[in-house]
Amino acid sequence: MQRRKTHEVRVGNIGIGGDNPVRVQSMCTTSTMDTDGCVQQILAIAKAGGELVRLTTQGIREAENMRIIRDRVRAAGCDVPLVADVHFNPAVADVAALYCDKVRINPGNYVDAARKFKKLEYTDEEYAAELQKIEQRLVPFLNICREHGTAIRIGVNHGSLSDRIMSHYGDTPAGIVESCMEFLRICMKEHFMDVVVSIKASNTVIMVESVRLLVERMEAEGMTFPLHLGVTEAGEGEDGRLKSAVGIGALLIDGIGDTIRVSLSEPPENEIPVAYSLLQSARMRMTKTEYISCPGCGRTLYNLQETIHRIKEATADIRPMKIAIMGCIVNGPGEMADADYGYVGAARGKVSLYRGKQCVEMNIPEDQAVDKLLALIREDEGND
Repeated sequence: MQRRKTHEVRVGNIGIGGDNPVRVQSMCTTSTMDTDGCVQQILAIAKAGGELVRLTTQGIREAENMRIIRDRVRAAGCDVPLVADVHFNPAVADVAALYCDKVRINPGNYVDAARKFKKLEYTDEEYAAELQKIEQRLVPFLNICREHGTAIRIGVNHGSLSDRIMSHYGDTPAGIVESCMEFLRICMKEHFMDVVVSIKASNTVIMVESVRLLVERMEAEGMTFPLHLGVTEAGEGEDGRLKSAVGIGALLIDGIGDTIRVSLSEPPENEIPVAYSLLQSARMRMTKTEYISCPGCGRTLYNLQETIHRIKEATADIRPMKIAIMGCIVNGPGEMADADYGYVGAARGKVSLYRGKQCVEMNIPEDQAVDKLLALIREDEGND
């Protein structure tokens, strides 16, 4: 897997795309007029490891209050970038750009009228006139962002495509992508490159297919904008986590994605550890020690579950690495080839230890093996 090449977009004090790690973000669930509630949630998200926080800005007063929220968050010693989420009212985006590090706009409702779910017909001339209207409204916004160093996210939602797009393309990935490309072409024309792009859907198949198609279209037109990934309305609990893992994970394995949000119907800080676990599973970011263990079978030569627990406790404070805990020699060395260290059942009551693929000590009594593994790791840590 090779990560898709993108240019860097600066958002506050962090970079998205380029050589930066895949960034993790979340969104406040509080009213943006609830200053205290927003500040508390932002600080909780940042404490959990969130690298960007988005807040909804339904109107001018919410956009204006972002300045107060920003100042309170900065006064608390937190420099996490803040993102305004704007729908339906481009004037709100203009105000939010004065105070926020990034502003999200939705092509489906930025200039196009709210959907009436009607079948409309456009002549080529009428369609071109609508595109001209978008450009006339978007360019002043881009100029405000350029003046204040504000990045933008062009965020398309499958559920909020405009009637104009629907009438021409239908409810298809092609329509979702074209809705995005219309705005990106204007950004390219204006040489405004501080843009992150997203396509979201609650249907993981549509989301993955649309993002892959968007990447093809951008490459064909020489665009290298970084991508934000997420499955919208994923749900909560196991359902939300699995749905997000399927949609986001499929694209990460393709090398696509520069920032992600795992959308859960839970306190927003709960999203952050799920996102980091997803990135680690996709081998995009190593943020914690990973324990690779077999499920066990009749060949297992020790109490596997108890041993995993003991090893986790013993290695809780080491730097992030991969430790394999394998029940027997049959699958051990081969299946743990990706690990930094291995703990493998060798015979009844005996364990062999590995550094990578190399066996470094054989037939250790089981009651000594965890301590020996920890000593091996500590020795190597001291030699680094």
